Amino acid sequence: MANTSLRGRGGAGSPARRSLSAAARAAAKRSERTERPTGGVPGVVAGRTLRPEDPPPAGRAPEPDWEAPDWEGADEEAEEVAEAPARAPGRRRGVLCALLALVAVLGLVAAVLLAFEYRDGRDAERARAEAAAAARRAAPVVLSYDHRHLDRDFAAARGHLTGAFRDEYRRTTTSVVAPTARKYRGVVRATVVEPPGGGDPAVSVVSASPDRAVVLLFVNQVTTSTQVSGPRVDLNRVRMTLARTSGGWKVSAVDAL
Repeated sequence: MANTSLRGRGGAGSPARRSLSAAARAAAKRSERTERPTGGVPGVVAGRTLRPEDPPPAGRAPEPDWEAPDWEGADEEAEEVAEAPARAPGRRRGVLCALLALVAVLGLVAAVLLAFEYRDGRDAERARAEAAAAARRAAPVVLSYDHRHLDRDFAAARGHLTGAFRDEYRRTTTSVVAPTARKYRGVVRATVVEPPGGGDPAVSVVSASPDRAVVLLFVNQVTTSTQVSGPRVDLNRVRMTLARTSGGWKVSAVDAL
């Protein structure tokens, strides 16, 4: 009897069973609405905003907050780290070789410059000695003459001259000096001054290069002619410019100071 009454109350079509089914469906719908974000806005669930500390909604697995490792990049980095110690000594050797090569080149350049400087200095010193000797020989010849053999004296003087000064000397002696010397029977004797106690003549090299030199000389000229009652002595300072030629050092200019 009890069983019959229970089946009658809880049958498939009884009001009590229908009420339970409706309540279950309503609970399922509420759960579904709770899991789905409201209005399509991320972080809003069932009308409320999710905070970082809130647990994930029921039924949804938490998303991982880490990224998968880049194994390919890690392998390349590992290879670079492994190759770095091997490349470092090679780079140091390359830098050292480059520095040594640079030092060698600089040393070679310095040696060449020193060699040129030494050669130029040696040539200049030799030029000073040769030009001074040439000036001492030329001064008495160029600054002297005798009316009795002017052509010979002038020809000897031109042998010590060069360039435009040689042509100028020829014109001056021909048009001025020779007529005057013949008319007044002039004789001029020039000598480079020497110290009273002996020693080198008073010759000083002002400047010198391998091809050109300037020499200062102290020259005494003794002149006799029909215009003076006795010998006249002139103490002169003469500056001679000399140039190196194929025939040796020649005078290219004479200036009385």
